[in-house]
Amino acid sequence: MEQASTVDIPAVFAKQTWTVDDYNDLIRNLPGTTPEGRSIQALLMQADAAEESPKGAAAVKVGIIRYMLCRFSSALEAFAEATDNKERRYFQALCYKGLFSYDKAEEEFDRAKARGFDPVQIDLELAEVKALAGKRDEARAMLDKLSSKAGGSAKYLYVSGLIDELNGFGERAVGAYAKAREIDPTFGPASFRLAYYCDLHGDEEQAVKLYKECLSQPPVYANTLLNLAVIYEDNGLYDKAVSCLRRLLFVQPDHPRARLFLKDVQASLTMYYDEEQAKRIARRNAVLDIPVSDFELSVRARNCLKKMNIRTLGDLVRTTEAELLGYKNFGETSLKEIKDMLTTKGLRLGQALEEGEYQAAKVEPAPAPSRDEGVLATPVDRVELSVRSRKALESLRIATLGQLITKTEADLLACKNFGQTSLNEVRQRLAEYGLRLREPN
Repeated sequence: MEQASTVDIPAVFAKQTWTVDDYNDLIRNLPGTTPEGRSIQALLMQADAAEESPKGAAAVKVGIIRYMLCRFSSALEAFAEATDNKERRYFQALCYKGLFSYDKAEEEFDRAKARGFDPVQIDLELAEVKALAGKRDEARAMLDKLSSKAGGSAKYLYVSGLIDELNGFGERAVGAYAKAREIDPTFGPASFRLAYYCDLHGDEEQAVKLYKECLSQPPVYANTLLNLAVIYEDNGLYDKAVSCLRRLLFVQPDHPRARLFLKDVQASLTMYYDEEQAKRIARRNAVLDIPVSDFELSVRARNCLKKMNIRTLGDLVRTTEAELLGYKNFGETSLKEIKDMLTTKGLRLGQALEEGEYQAAKVEPAPAPSRDEGVLATPVDRVELSVRSRKALESLRIATLGQLITKTEADLLACKNFGQTSLNEVRQRLAEYGLRLREPN
């Protein structure tokens, strides 16, 4: 049951400056969103526009408003002109956290504590930031020290779950997030992490429910709207996907991923979809993905295929008899084994090349590129990519640029929901690092 508002919202917006108590009052009492998500956003944007070149205490209010709109960089610009108090430092730290600048976030949280902010709340924030920065042991140690003072709070349980999730203990993390939501059903961070976990593990119905809960109160993070749009788009609910993306662009008009994804979704609205053909392709791909290790083969044939980096039936149908026979120790007997194996699945060597369904790829591993290993080790999650491209790379278990450039265009285009728009995006991002996808033979 919703609680009746106990705060005069117009009076709060009329104030010249805000404290953290004003922020918390707004979070608890702002009305729910319209289907387009404009009620809260329009209210905040109107308040932001009313303040021109704010200074001092007024700049604190504007910075908080921009933080609630997830305009973190512009919020930091306002805070740079603001009174140096605990609110400024606290929300400045939250902005840095939103921008993934965890070292700066830690510094600002420490400054907020020095200026009188609740030390327990600050330490919980610091534990979260350390976990996100990869300092999970430090985060757990800090959290353990807070158990007597904050062990029953939603924030404590959420951070504990976050550490578990980042350490690979997913089920334990889900339990912690659920408990945090029991204590505070409106606690957005726990709802988002739980939604994201459900999303990654195939429970889209629950993920949608939780993502939608995250939309009811600011700050509504971009990833909430992007992830929800991806689910809607994957299920053919293009209008809902467009609504999510337009809501994001209403607040952040220059958001690159949202702009790219919106074009992709709008193109899908006019795209003809042949369901029977899609099913045939899916069945065929399932066969081509079968590992050759699932079949009875001689040791010689198995070892040769392994050394040639041929792992699946799909790899075999992209390979010719001449390529196999040209490999050391691979003779006619091994060739007959392979051909008989493929025949049982209605396939043959070189079939993909003849049908033009695949671009031919080298069967031997690609040589290591002579490039800076530091660049190749760059995680793809640090590269500016659309949600669709990012999810496709996750499904292919591509974690670094070095792993990405071992793939051909055909490898990426074979991934579900990865189209020409995503391919062009990946090419452009690689070019910025002086890299490119592996060329087919």
